[in-house]
Amino acid sequence: MTTADRDTNVTERASTSDYKADEIVDKRGKTNSVVWKWFGYRRSDKLQVSVCCRMCRRVVPTSSGNTSNLFHHLKQFHSTEYSESLKMRHHKSLSQPVPETSPAPPPSPAGVSSKEKPTQQTLIAAFMPYDKQSRHHKDITKAVTNFLAKDMMPFTTVENVGFRKMMSVIDPRYELPGRRYFSRTAIPELYGEVRERVEEKLKSASYFATTADLWSSRTSEPYMSLTVHFIDKDWSLVSLCLQTVYFPEDHTGEAIAAGLADALASWGLGEDRQVCITTDSGTNVIKAAELNGWTRLQCFGHRLNSAIEKVNQDKRVDRAVGVCKKVVAAFSFSWKKKRDLAAAQEEYNLPKHKLVRETPTRWGSRQQMVKRVLEQKRAITEVLSKDKKTRSLVPTWQDVDILESIDAALSPLLEFTDALSGESYVSVSFLKPVMHLFNTSILKEAEDDTELTRTIKTTVMGYLKEKYDDPAMDDLLDMACLVDPRFKLQYTQEEKREYIKDKAMLEMLKGERAVVVRVEGSSEEAMGEASVAVPPAKKAKRSLASFFSNKPTTSNTAGLSAQQAVERELGNYLLAPDADSDSDPLDWWKVYQKNFPSVSKLAKQYLCIQATSSPSERVFSTGGNKVTCKRAALKPDNVDQLVFLARNL
Repeated sequence: MTTADRDTNVTERASTSDYKADEIVDKRGKTNSVVWKWFGYRRSDKLQVSVCCRMCRRVVPTSSGNTSNLFHHLKQFHSTEYSESLKMRHHKSLSQPVPETSPAPPPSPAGVSSKEKPTQQTLIAAFMPYDKQSRHHKDITKAVTNFLAKDMMPFTTVENVGFRKMMSVIDPRYELPGRRYFSRTAIPELYGEVRERVEEKLKSASYFATTADLWSSRTSEPYMSLTVHFIDKDWSLVSLCLQTVYFPEDHTGEAIAAGLADALASWGLGEDRQVCITTDSGTNVIKAAELNGWTRLQCFGHRLNSAIEKVNQDKRVDRAVGVCKKVVAAFSFSWKKKRDLAAAQEEYNLPKHKLVRETPTRWGSRQQMVKRVLEQKRAITEVLSKDKKTRSLVPTWQDVDILESIDAALSPLLEFTDALSGESYVSVSFLKPVMHLFNTSILKEAEDDTELTRTIKTTVMGYLKEKYDDPAMDDLLDMACLVDPRFKLQYTQEEKREYIKDKAMLEMLKGERAVVVRVEGSSEEAMGEASVAVPPAKKAKRSLASFFSNKPTTSNTAGLSAQQAVERELGNYLLAPDADSDSDPLDWWKVYQKNFPSVSKLAKQYLCIQATSSPSERVFSTGGNKVTCKRAALKPDNVDQLVFLARNL
C-alpha cells in the first residue's frame, strides 16, 4: 500500500468518526411532546444539554421541560413540519390515533427545499373546514337531518354541547349548522324529497284503502290523520302516512267529509280507486263516510273495546276492577311498598313483575292489570296487611273470584286484538275466521265456567254479532275471505256462497272491461289492428326444471266469452289446494298470479283493507312524541312535516 492510500484511509476513518459524533440521537427517557420527532441531541453530547434540530442542525436554546422554543423554531424555519406537528397535537388531544402522514425528510443541512411547498398547502387544507357546497358536507348534513326526523329529536339537539362534541370527534372539518337551518331549510327540503317518493309509489296503486281519525295535541290543537294502504306490483303491503293536517273546524260529519275528500285530491288519489276506509265508531266519522259515499269498515279494536265496556256495567265487575285500581295506585306512589313487594316476591318465589296501571282508552291494559294483580295476590296481601292504612285494600275472596272470572273470559281476547292491529300484513280476511272462532270456541260457554264468566262471554259475543250483522259489511268480509287462498269460502254461509261467487265474477268482469276500454279501445277495428300489430312471441326453450314446476290450473280460455273465462278461472281457483294457514297470502299470490290473473286483481283490491284503525292511532303516538312539553310551540305545518317524515322515512 502506498503512502497516498494510507493517507486516504485515515481521512475516511476520521470523517466517519466525526459524522458519528455529530449524529443526532433521540432524547433519553419519556417524551410527552410530539415535537421531539424533529429534535434531539448530538451523540457527542453525553449529558444531553444542547437541543439540535434534525433538519438544519441548529442548536435551539430551551429550558428544562419547556418545548415552546422548539415549536417556535419549526414555525420560523420549517413550516411544513410545523403544520404536521399541529395536526399531531390535535389528534393526541382527542385521544385518537394519529393518521399516517408523509415520512419526515432525512436530515439535511440545507434545510427545507422549495419542493415541499405543495405538501404544505395540502396539510393546511387538511385542517380547513369543508366547503358547504361540497358533496361530503351535504351528505353529513343530510344524515343529521334524517336523524332528527326519523328519531323525532328536537332541533335544539344540534346545539347541545355533547352532540357538537361528538360531531367534532367524528369529523373535525365538518361545521354543524344551527337549528334554524335544520328547521327552516333542511327539514322542508327532506319533506319535499320524501313526498315525491310517496307520490311515485301511489301512482302504482291500482286500488287502495285508508284509515282516518281525529285527535288533539298537548296544546289542545285538533288534527286529522290519514293513512293509505295498498299492495304493490311485488305483492308487498305498503302503508304510508299521508298527512296530519290541522283541523280547526267543528268536527261535524260534513266538515270531516270535505276534509277527507280534499286530502285524497291533494295526493292525486281518485275516490273510485278507494276500496274501503277503516274508522272508529264515532258518529261524525260514520256520517262523513256516508256523505262521501265510501265503503266503511268499523275498527275491530274499537268494537271489542265497546263490548268490554258493556261488561263493566255489571256492578260486580265494576267493584272488583275498582279494587284493582286502588291496589295498583297504593304501590305506584310509594317506593317503600315497591321495595316490600320485591321482598315478598322473593319470599314466595313469584315472578319479579311490576303492577300494571290501566289506560282508560285501551281495554287491554285493564285486562293486563287484572291479570297481574291475580299473579301477585300473595305478595300484595303480604305487603298491604302490614300497614293499618292499607289493610282495607286487600282484595277479599269474593273480589278474587270475580277477577278470576273476568280473566278466564277476556284474557284469550288480548292476543287477537294485537294480531289484528298490524299494518304490515293482511288482517281484514281474518275477521270472519276470528268471529267464527269466538263463537265456536273462545267465547263459547264451558261446563266449568262460573255464572259471571258465562255472562261476560254471552254479552261480548252478542254485541259483536249485532255490530257485524250489517249486510254490506258482511259482503265485504266474505269477499276478503274469498280472495285469501287460506280461507276462500270456508267461513261464508252456505246460502251466500253462490251470491259471493256471482259478486266476485261481476267485479272481475267490470275490471276486465275497464282494461279493454282503457288499453284497446271500444271499437272492433282497434282490436283487429292490435292483433295484427303485435307479432307472436317466440317460443322459449323449456328447462328440465320447468316440467316439475306448478302448472297453471286454468285451462285454455280461447274461444270463450269474457264471462265464461272469468267463471272458469274462479272455479279453478276455488278448486286449487288451500294455502297453509301460517303462510302469507301475498306470497302465495306472488307465485300464482299468472294462473289466476283476474282473481289476483280482486285480491289486490280487498286484501289491502285494514281490520283496525291502529295505523291512524300510531300517527297519534308519533304526533305526541313530537309535540312534547318542551316543543309545545311547534306550528301545525311543522307538525305535519315532522310526523310525515317520522312515519315514511
